[in-house]
This record gives sequence, structure tokens and C-alpha cells, in this order.
Amino acid sequence: MWWIALVVIAIVAFILFLILVPINIWFRALVSGAPVSMARLVGMRLRKVKVAMIVEAYITGKKAGLEVDIATLETHYMAKGDVIKVVNALISAHSANIELSIQTAMAIDLAGRDVLNAVKVSVNPKVISTPMISAIAKDGIELRSKAMVTVRANIARLIGGAGEETIIARVGEGIVTTIGSAATHKQVLENPDSISKTVLTKGLDSGTAFEILSIDIADVDVGRNIGAQLQMDQAEADKRIAQATAEERRALAVAQEQEMKAKTQEMRAMVVAAEAEVPKALAEALKSGRIGVMDYYNMLNIQADTDMRKSFSPDQPTVTKPDGDKK
Repeated sequence: MWWIALVVIAIVAFILFLILVPINIWFRALVSGAPVSMARLVGMRLRKVKVAMIVEAYITGKKAGLEVDIATLETHYMAKGDVIKVVNALISAHSANIELSIQTAMAIDLAGRDVLNAVKVSVNPKVISTPMISAIAKDGIELRSKAMVTVRANIARLIGGAGEETIIARVGEGIVTTIGSAATHKQVLENPDSISKTVLTKGLDSGTAFEILSIDIADVDVGRNIGAQLQMDQAEADKRIAQATAEERRALAVAQEQEMKAKTQEMRAMVVAAEAEVPKALAEALKSGRIGVMDYYNMLNIQADTDMRKSFSPDQPTVTKPDGDKK
């Protein structure tokens, strides 16, 4: 019965062999001219690597004439990289005679950038459209412009280089600076290419993952007269300041007038109080003998005469000459 056990063991071993060793993948790699050892395939299966995808990428690279190692592709896959995209990027760069090593391609992919798209942009430059940018010339006229920036990917600066947002921001800054330094808005309208020429000389692509090939001004529109608007706002502000100052002065004058009225009323009250004391003082003087009765009557006569003269005489007396003329 030992031979039955031997047959069972052989069947189990054969089944395990079929499970662990992807014969079809091994055979396809062999006939494709990119052979892979069975031990490598078994190890990849045990490490839970997608064997079919790795071998397919390996075969594609070998057929394209690349010097790739299947162990390197497996390592990149285990590092959560996109093996297919890296191989396709290497094939595109090799076909376009662009220098790109597999280590650089894997580093770009692991950095989160699309390495295949970067190679495509390096071969076929892309156009980045900026939003409508508003700037003001020295004469106070607002100009709104839109630029089309043609860029090419710089493979050497993809790792750590700034992206499209930085390019757009720098181009916008250059447009604002160029328009703002123009003496009049008419100069910009007559020569819109002066904006692109000035911006290109600033080296805006330094530190970015792109190389700026050209900057074309697609549209320039005339906006508001900011200078006139500012003057109107300043005049309105000056008017409000003048009104506030006048109101303050009026309030101060009213306060002074009220203060003078209060002082006048206070003086009148003091005079009335003093006049109320005069009869008492006269009575005391008569009683003490400091003045006589005739003195008192003479004083009354003088006061009555004075009141009569005031009632009949004008404020400015007139003098009549002997010839009848008035002076």
C-alpha cells in the first residue's frame, strides 16, 4: 500500500506546484525573450506580489530595449509605486532620446508625480492658461489681461520642483509689474508683446518642474478708471471732513453763546440782588444820620431828571449851528 501513499503525495505535490508556480506566466516570459526563474516567481507569489503585472511590465521593457531588472520592478511595487506607469515612461523617454534612468523614474513616481505625463509634456509641450489678471497703469487705468504660457517638463527638476500653480502665480506677478510700470495704458495696448518679453526675462521657471518656452498675451481689456475713482473718493472724504469740522465749530459757537447767556443771566441776577439792597442801605443811612432827608430828595430829583433826559434825548445828540445847519 506504500505506492498508494506515494501517489497521493505526488498528487498533492503537483497541486501545490501548480498553485505556487504560475506555469503560464513563466512560459510566456520564456517565449517572449525575458525569462524569469521559477524560484523568483514562487518568491513573488509568497510575497503576495501581482506576478502577472510585474512579469508583463518586465516583458514590455525588455521588448522595448530597456535594461530593467525584475527585482527592481518588484521592489518598486512593494513600495506602493505604479510599475506599469514607470515602465511606460521609460519606454517613452527611450523612444524620444530623453535621458531618464529607472531610479529617477521610480523616485518621481514615489514623489507623487505622474512620471508618464511628465515625459509626455517633455516631448510635447503643454499650454497653461492663466486667469484674467487685473493691473493698473501709472495713469490710473485698469487693464485686464490673459496669458497663454507654453511650458515643457524638466525631468531633472521634477523631484522637489514647483508645479503649475507656481508658474501661473509668477507669470501673473510679472504681468502686474509690467503693466504697473507703464506710463500710460495706451503703451500696453499698442505693444502687448512688451509684457511677454519683460516677463520672459525674469526667469520665472527657476525652481519649478517646467521650462517656460513662451508667454503669449491672449487678451487685453480696458477696465475702470481707478485714478478718477480714487480722486472722487478723496473728494468725498474731504467733503465729509469739512462738514464734520463745520459742525464742530457750530456746536462750539452754540456752546459759547449758551455760556454767555448764562453769564448774562447771572450778572442780571447779581444786579437785581444789588438793587434790592439799595433801599436797605438808604434806610440804614437815613437812620444812622449819614445822609439827611434833603440829600435823599436831591438824589431822587437828580435821578428823575436823568431819566427824563434819557427818555427825550436821542442816542446821538445833534448840534445846531447858528445858520440852521445840523452837524
